Amino acid sequence: MHRRIAALAAVGAVAATVMVAPAAHAEGRGDIRVTKTVVNDGGSVIVGVKDVKRFPITLTIKDNSGVKKVSSVSAINRTNGYGPVDHLGTTCRKVSTTTSVCTATMRIDPAWIDFYGSGNKGWDANAVAGDWTVNATVHANDGDYWISDGIASFRVKRAAALTTDASPEPVRKGGTLSVTGKLSRANWTDLKYHAFTKQVVKLQYKKPGGRYSTVKTATTDGKGHLRTTVKATASGSWRWAFLGTNTTMKVVSTGDAVTVK
Repeated sequence: MHRRIAALAAVGAVAATVMVAPAAHAEGRGDIRVTKTVVNDGGSVIVGVKDVKRFPITLTIKDNSGVKKVSSVSAINRTNGYGPVDHLGTTCRKVSTTTSVCTATMRIDPAWIDFYGSGNKGWDANAVAGDWTVNATVHANDGDYWISDGIASFRVKRAAALTTDASPEPVRKGGTLSVTGKLSRANWTDLKYHAFTKQVVKLQYKKPGGRYSTVKTATTDGKGHLRTTVKATASGSWRWAFLGTNTTMKVVSTGDAVTVK
């Protein structure tokens, strides 16, 4: 089993996926600094129940003598300090005599999340989702170094799934069409998808060759189910669309085409 990094560091306020130095908390020697940090190319890190998730953290680093190396990169949940993520290594590209762009490869294995905190009373593996922060230690050719905490914020989200079924098919013009579905999301305790309840989801429709637009909304019940009815006026496709939350990804179902006769 690879070594897991769980740095317990003070963190700054959440801003965007990309933050620019100065860091929220830092210490070191000399003028070396991380001037920009981008996590996962600016997107949230989505973790399911099976596949190992790898994502990049890209650091722009400057020093008057040039950048020597990045000795560590870590990421933790900014609220509770949880950080079941591996730093697999960092590669650096020199872009000038004073500046390098270094990319760290990080990894989250959903199969390890629950075990990570199993020794903590009241541990909930799903509490890993939410706002995270990045820490890094960088070194210059002249011996300068800088330990930076809170240099970027990003979100780790639970993967989600959404289905749609419209019936009857075909349906007579002016008849009632019933559209059902189910919203579920990854649970990192048992590595299964569970119903996501009490969530507002959009019902969308498009004509053949057109674009989807929202017709109405519905709320998932205690089993994650969605159900509503609409009047059938023309052939087209129906789908459910969920906008996501701070801890769960946005997801859109596959459209279900219905012919109106």
